[in-house]
Amino acid sequence: MCNCDDPNHNHDKISRRTALRGGLAATAAAATTVAATTASAQTVDRYADSPDAVLPPSNMKLDLSRAALVVTDPQVDFLSPDGVTWGVVGPSVTEHNTVENIESLFKAAKAADITVAVSPHYYYPTDHGWKFEGALEKLMHKIGMFDRKGPLDLDGFEGSGADWMPQYKQYINDGKTIVTSPHKVYGNDTNDLSLQLRKQGVDQVILSGMSANLCTESHMRELLEQGFEVAVVKDATAAAIIPDGDGYLAALTNFRFMANAVWTTEEAVALMKAAG
Repeated sequence: MCNCDDPNHNHDKISRRTALRGGLAATAAAATTVAATTASAQTVDRYADSPDAVLPPSNMKLDLSRAALVVTDPQVDFLSPDGVTWGVVGPSVTEHNTVENIESLFKAAKAADITVAVSPHYYYPTDHGWKFEGALEKLMHKIGMFDRKGPLDLDGFEGSGADWMPQYKQYINDGKTIVTSPHKVYGNDTNDLSLQLRKQGVDQVILSGMSANLCTESHMRELLEQGFEVAVVKDATAAAIIPDGDGYLAALTNFRFMANAVWTTEEAVALMKAAG
């Protein structure tokens, strides 16, 4: 217990987040060790495209006049070592260079002057009163992930787990980027992303962000159902690796099966430059 006399101190809040982050990291430690050992023992990248692939190749042609970059959950709790999920997503984020790749997409999209939209994940106190939850919802609420004090209250937001990664703020806070209403579980069927894109005349989406098999995949599915053409940038996302499964591998399989295109960051940036 802190003995600080300052009534405005936030030591308890910091200690709680540190404890939760540490607990989650300990839970995932065995899985991370196994994943690292498996990866080093393999001579073939477990995420590489199959040489025996039978799915038809993509024929998506990027048209900047009707395209947008969409980034899901570019937030501290997913992408920073200070975030509460780093213990389980950190190895994947690091392996795929996710943080830097998302920034490269922001830079390229701004240079190409296309629509950029961010779909954030926020939880307010009322969301913690839900009567039933799925496995990851339970975990996110337990560890205080993406917590805010209320929909109209930004007290404590700056630098919190719900805040943007610091290096992305120059792009998101430029007065041009669309910040949608929050999605509450995984997909954008619960926010205004599709409406915002339609109002911009967008029907092509370059999709990136966190996390691969949860919000990013759910956004892909909903956008496809809404009639958008979607290219997923596979190394501008990442996912948890735990004893229950490799979230990134699961998402990558579905990206290949469903997306109109699956690109690397290098490919996406080159295509935006060429199309401009």
